[in-house]
Amino acid sequence: MRAVTRIWHYIRAFARARRNRTDLAGWLVRRPWILAAVGFYETALLLSNRLDPRLKELAELKAASLVGCEFCLDIGSALAHSSGLNERQLTDLPRFRTSDAYTEQERLVLALTEAMTVTPASLDLEELRTQLLATLSKAQFAELAAAIAWENQRARVNQALGVRPAGMAEGMTCALPQRSAEQ
Repeated sequence: MRAVTRIWHYIRAFARARRNRTDLAGWLVRRPWILAAVGFYETALLLSNRLDPRLKELAELKAASLVGCEFCLDIGSALAHSSGLNERQLTDLPRFRTSDAYTEQERLVLALTEAMTVTPASLDLEELRTQLLATLSKAQFAELAAAIAWENQRARVNQALGVRPAGMAEGMTCALPQRSAEQ
């Protein structure tokens, strides 16, 4: 049921797109093997549903904010609203460590996202993995790590290709770019 719900959220987000809807596809259609691989991985992540979708959306949005991908922040904010994240959670992403908008588990997910997204990757990964495995199964943790890594790939490719926001989160509170972990 989670997969069906997530697919519905994606369909609704793309239906709200007002502009630039085909930017990425316009680039990837030139390289069919890459387009197929992206489609396969996106589908695999969409259908992988051991992890609470709220945690996955929160992690992906944090990665997008750290990389500064406007398209990812656009769709990520729309999906975050659909999965039940509230406005305060979106606006408090840069200060998640001190905000009371998050549970302890959500703070750990955000810290892992930050550790995986900064360059070079943080040395805190082993400690964060241990802490998260106290509340997540290994399958859930693997899904979380894959989602964070994929969002980093998505955001960086979108930026390199100039993929622009499509208006999916218009009228909603949007997460903002966060250029460094210190902000």
